[in-house]
Amino acid sequence: MGIQKDMVRFNVGGRIFETTATTIANAGRNSLFGAMFDDNWDLQRSATATTEHFIDRNPDCFAVLLDLLRLGELHVPPNIPEKLLYREALFYGLSDHVRSAKWGPFDGNKLHLARSITGQAPGDGTAIRAGPDGGCCVAHGSMVHVYDWMLEEHSPITLDYQRVNDAIWVDSKSVVISACERQRRGEGGMGLFKGGMGLFGASTGELRYRFHVTHENQVKSYTAGALSFSSDFKLFSSCKGRSNEYGIGAWDQVTGKQIDFFYEPSGWSLGDADRLQWLHGTNCLLVATLFPRKDNCYVSLLDFRDKSMVWSWSDIGAPITDERRVRDAIAMEDTNSICVVNEYEDLGFMDLRFAAGSVKWSSRSRLMKGKMPDEPCYPKLALHEGQLFSSMNDSISVFGGPDWVLTSRLRNSYGGSICDFSIGGDRLFSLHSEENVFDIWEARPSPIIM
Repeated sequence: MGIQKDMVRFNVGGRIFETTATTIANAGRNSLFGAMFDDNWDLQRSATATTEHFIDRNPDCFAVLLDLLRLGELHVPPNIPEKLLYREALFYGLSDHVRSAKWGPFDGNKLHLARSITGQAPGDGTAIRAGPDGGCCVAHGSMVHVYDWMLEEHSPITLDYQRVNDAIWVDSKSVVISACERQRRGEGGMGLFKGGMGLFGASTGELRYRFHVTHENQVKSYTAGALSFSSDFKLFSSCKGRSNEYGIGAWDQVTGKQIDFFYEPSGWSLGDADRLQWLHGTNCLLVATLFPRKDNCYVSLLDFRDKSMVWSWSDIGAPITDERRVRDAIAMEDTNSICVVNEYEDLGFMDLRFAAGSVKWSSRSRLMKGKMPDEPCYPKLALHEGQLFSSMNDSISVFGGPDWVLTSRLRNSYGGSICDFSIGGDRLFSLHSEENVFDIWEARPSPIIM
């Protein structure tokens, strides 16, 4: 982008602001100001040399956002409520700029506890999912509470008496929820929601459409479980039906139409899968059925292109030990391995280059020894920006480097054990089960060196 010296004049709510095209171009093509420039980022002029652009918005907030474009720094005067500034940033398409200035790039070793929010149904929180823009949704039994990146709660998504099994963000405006099969009275002409999966508006809670399972040209009732999606807009879900549609379904997440189905092979429980993960490099889907839902653990990679299981691991026939009871699993494509964790937070690694490879357990990460407490929150895993995260009791451990060395630990004494956590939008969210509190962890922005 060439340096522009053209003057730009704005009249915002009666106040005049003058700046350059270069400064305004920092807003980006997707901002409100993007239409003011041509493809070469040259200011589009009218017949007059200088055009005054009128915007009927808050001038004080515009001044703060204009300085953000000029300097890359966010300074909010005490007379401007942050929520008002965030609302104006959304209007101008500058929310990404505000978030980048408010907190730094995500690094598990630099996170600090920014805020804790009390939930709506004490003791009933089951899952938390980070949104792509720094918001989140929290499942409480048959309800999903949605929070935007300003941590303001929107209208909850209610599934009546259907228990939420999983949720996944399609984008910052839409969330897909999987649930058990059950009938619900529709509203607004949306018809009956009988469980399975539905796409809902994140801000309104409105059901937009359902994802159907069809078999022999008939729509089947089914319970949807774990969810995942691919980079080419495919949505995957484990499915458990009444006839022979047990397995993994695939839908077009834009249209909601079913495009494929992987029927489970004999001896495997794909329809009861606890975790799905799409691997972008290999175009395969990781499917994990974990203990204690089943007596045995299954981890496999499915290739939908030729309907084959290209890699698999199971503890069937292995010595029965606590260490082999896998609680969570996650694939790490950069190292051609799968990481698993047991109930004592021993980390295990399996090499994807060998079929049915063994687990190499490491106890370096063990946070407690001996017997687990009653009704434990099982460990969960996440991988983000080359770092591995694992929850255990009331803390989250961060691992890094080629040997996955423990580098830091995130802990908040309020709320009890962590039942779930999620990373997205440069934030980490952790949900505590005992008090139904969820924490928001952020990285502070780098200091400005003058």
